[in-house]
Amino acid sequence: MRAVEAVVAIRRPVVCNWHMPTVPGYHGQYLRIDLSERTSHQVPWPDGVLRKFLGGAGLGAWVLRCETPDGVDPLSPESPLVFVFSPLVGSPLTTSAKFAVLAKSPLTGRINDSLSSSHFAISGKRTGYDAIVIVGAADGPTTLVVTPDGVRFESAETEWGLGSRETGQRVRDRLGGKRAGFRVAAIGPAGERLVHFATISHDARHAGRGGLGAVMGSKRLKAIAVAGDRVVSFSDPGRLVEISRDISKRSLGSATAKYRELGTVDNLVTFNRLGSLPTRNFQAGVFAEASMLSPESLEADRDRTRTSCAACTIGCEHIFPLAGAGQEDAGGVRMEYENLFALGPLCGVSEPRTVLAASALCDELGLDTISTGASIAFAMECAERGLVDIPGLRFGNGDALLAMIDDIGNRREWGDLLAEGTRAAADRIGGDSQSFAPHVKGLELPGYEPRALQAMALGFAVGTRGADHNRSGAYEVDFSPEVGRVNAGPETIGPVVRVEDEAVLMDSLILCKFLRGVFEDRVAGMAELLRPVTGWDVSPEELRETAGRIVTAKKAYNIAQGWTPAEDTLPRRFFEEPLVREAGRGHCSIRINWLPRSAPTISSVDGPLRVTCPRIAWWHWDWPDRAVSASIDLGDRGCENRRVAPLLGS
Repeated sequence: MRAVEAVVAIRRPVVCNWHMPTVPGYHGQYLRIDLSERTSHQVPWPDGVLRKFLGGAGLGAWVLRCETPDGVDPLSPESPLVFVFSPLVGSPLTTSAKFAVLAKSPLTGRINDSLSSSHFAISGKRTGYDAIVIVGAADGPTTLVVTPDGVRFESAETEWGLGSRETGQRVRDRLGGKRAGFRVAAIGPAGERLVHFATISHDARHAGRGGLGAVMGSKRLKAIAVAGDRVVSFSDPGRLVEISRDISKRSLGSATAKYRELGTVDNLVTFNRLGSLPTRNFQAGVFAEASMLSPESLEADRDRTRTSCAACTIGCEHIFPLAGAGQEDAGGVRMEYENLFALGPLCGVSEPRTVLAASALCDELGLDTISTGASIAFAMECAERGLVDIPGLRFGNGDALLAMIDDIGNRREWGDLLAEGTRAAADRIGGDSQSFAPHVKGLELPGYEPRALQAMALGFAVGTRGADHNRSGAYEVDFSPEVGRVNAGPETIGPVVRVEDEAVLMDSLILCKFLRGVFEDRVAGMAELLRPVTGWDVSPEELRETAGRIVTAKKAYNIAQGWTPAEDTLPRRFFEEPLVREAGRGHCSIRINWLPRSAPTISSVDGPLRVTCPRIAWWHWDWPDRAVSASIDLGDRGCENRRVAPLLGS
């Protein structure tokens, strides 16, 4: 079967009369809520769609394509916001308490799927639905309360303006406290003010990238509370327990040791040693003061604590007090590599207390730390080049960093412009600032230097979400013997495709990426654990085909929303400027010279667009074999027909 054949796209699924028996692991339906009309109803899944798209990011891509009008404004009432659970939620499998949130990103204008963990996933699945789709916009600040008995629309006037953590606690208290079992996902002030990289937060965790909090805020939806008692059955509970015990045991071994012992913050020192730590807005790959932000330095006068998500045996979360010993009332903040790099070396800031405070402020306001740090680092470089006049905003100025975070979250002065993201800011600032604005498709780059990690560069360039380290994970290719990290070529494409296959499956089942190392063969391992959940006799080959189908669905969505081949590239800096890799030794001659710097040629052949690139397979999914160069009728379920074109040929 070709990958595109199962990408079913419809305009209004609510008018269809689909029915299918409930598959183990699923409830067999999703809930569609219209905030404008204050109505809700159940929508059964069409036959076969669950096996073809699984759950999480995969099933969410299908739903989003179904529900989203072409060319819709991401912040309009018509733009859907989708919460999707997975077939593994509620099972004994470690790290399975996860969910996906999807929408058209206000930051990129393309598909955005963000994953998050813990109790909200479990309580959400117990409402009796595999997904919750929200359209429309409320008249005033609103909290949705979803249970198996129905949906309530409650006023959130008293919570509007509060941080997400306080909002969640207030809503839970109002609904009966711990005994009632509600879990709450909420937005902070940044989401209310439609900051384009605002987050949705719950259980002190975040659906962080791409501005999903702004989509929620545009609907005047402050919070969604979920609780219930509906559980799913599993096809072979005994075998599922056996597999779960084995994976849990392996999850406590050497493959996950670093996450338990030091957490991902330890990556900062490693990447600095390898010359791949983005520093001062990607002007260098080494930060001279990196040791000040090492785990050991962060712990020097702090008592770090460790915790874990619900249903997780790894325990990768490391909580650092905001102040030193003897100041217990200051609170703590969960630190990972990405917020440490983005608010530290990327902005030239090395003082631990400042970086911790900056991360805590982002959490309180509801801001994605990667896009926040990248936007401020970009503004710092603009200021140092004389392109903007922002007093005090210079690399290394921690006070200016904190002030600008607050300005972004509240959309004040220059913070109002940076709240739109680096692509929009560069368009306004001009002066060649677009060449060093650190984004792909509008999504700011995470903490991986593309010139030093060139498989990762390819993953960034062609990713459907933009510059993304989770949907690709190609850095593990860079750190393998398969390719040369700094001297890559077309041989990189195959391994990058493989790890993206594996990532999209983990994002759809959904499992934590930190489990990757416990599987000898990841795809075979995922097939093995899916069989006792659903009863499907899935093979690794079928799952690889499923991965291709899901990526195809995401690309089809982006095409419908205006994607062009010119978007699949990197900022000009990475092609033209050599990378500083060793402190005190000047420049070394590392540039990206094998990826195309401009759009592939486009011509019309029998109607649909066809994309060719003479240098590499621009579409890294081997599109001549996986797609068809003709319009495909994708609406054959008795609903409005829609044709998704163009699709790509050779």
